[in-house]
Amino acid sequence: MQIAEAREAGVHVLAPSGRIDTTTVGVLEGRLAPLVALAQPRIVVDFSRVDYISSAGLRILLIAARRVQDGHGRLALCGLGDAVRQVFYLAGFLPLFLIAATRAEAVEQIAP
Repeated sequence: MQIAEAREAGVHVLAPSGRIDTTTVGVLEGRLAPLVALAQPRIVVDFSRVDYISSAGLRILLIAARRVQDGHGRLALCGLGDAVRQVFYLAGFLPLFLIAATRAEAVEQIAP
């Protein structure tokens, strides 16, 4: 899995591609951890190039969301394809995250 990084309007954007599963989740966790540790982090995870996410990926995102909230920051997800959205739905995770259709919308919603 590769992860593109960008900074837009004061928001850190991570855009993983491929599958997020037990073999690749460590890469995502490694990129999220330093961002989550920032004071009042603003993070968007763009799923537009992710075709699968496992429960291991969901777990990392839930932990990151809790830490961001504890740090008085904001985390948003965007670009969820049908398969990824279905996993979030079945796990009951959709209400736990701010989810936007596009990266631009997500950045706008959480920008400082």
